[in-house]
Amino acid sequence: MTPQAALIELLSRVGANPSGAVLINDAELSQWPGAAVAAMKNQHLLAKARPASSAICPGCERDCVMPVHVLPGEGKRPARAFIACDKRDDTSRVPVPLTSLAQWQCGVDAVCGFVAASLGLRRSDKHATRADLFEIGIATGGKRSQMLCLQANGALALVAGSNPLPLAEVVEYHDGAYSLDGTLIRQLVDAATTADNRYTPSNAKREARKLDTQAMYADWQKAYRDLHKKHKLRNMSETWYSQQIAKLEIANGRNPSTIKKHMKP
Repeated sequence: MTPQAALIELLSRVGANPSGAVLINDAELSQWPGAAVAAMKNQHLLAKARPASSAICPGCERDCVMPVHVLPGEGKRPARAFIACDKRDDTSRVPVPLTSLAQWQCGVDAVCGFVAASLGLRRSDKHATRADLFEIGIATGGKRSQMLCLQANGALALVAGSNPLPLAEVVEYHDGAYSLDGTLIRQLVDAATTADNRYTPSNAKREARKLDTQAMYADWQKAYRDLHKKHKLRNMSETWYSQQIAKLEIANGRNPSTIKKHMKP
């Protein structure tokens, strides 16, 4: 097994169980390339998990999966683990090495963190609009910026807009560390389109807010003209007009002094 194949195996397990943590014990990790396991731990793809609460009983050839009982250490006596066998009359407590219970975990959040760190993205703190979609961060291509998400519905894929890219296809391993093919991800971002405003680049959002503000000013100016026409003979001050507009729904909570600055064309 190559380091790249080891990570692809880990990612496939996460994709098959996106709602929970994938647990791997030390015995299985010992069969993976040591450099791959070291990289996974260093890059936070594998985190230490609680010791296993069950194990394959080594008492006989049946290989039963049984609960493990742990006795805490007392004084100079170290902690001990055992399985209470109830399958055979000639077996009672079967000792289990504590080291065999050690295990590591990986989940969707760890994968999102790995992608963000590999691409230098600021992790998103928002929730995606679909249960199988997890926001990672805003990624930049040559033409546009776009929210990059992780899709987990049996297999893991990076998604920008509505375009998916299998994560396994962009995984790389060089010089003792995992990374992602930035060129393919930039192409994914540039090809993305979306109708979801939450995934609209920030400069487009600023333009949208600017248009909303201009429309609000236009409403104030119309209200000013209507009021001025109605009260022209009373020679009311501009402060009075701004105070009247501030009472209307179109004021959007702005104070009279702000309205006064923008109510006249």
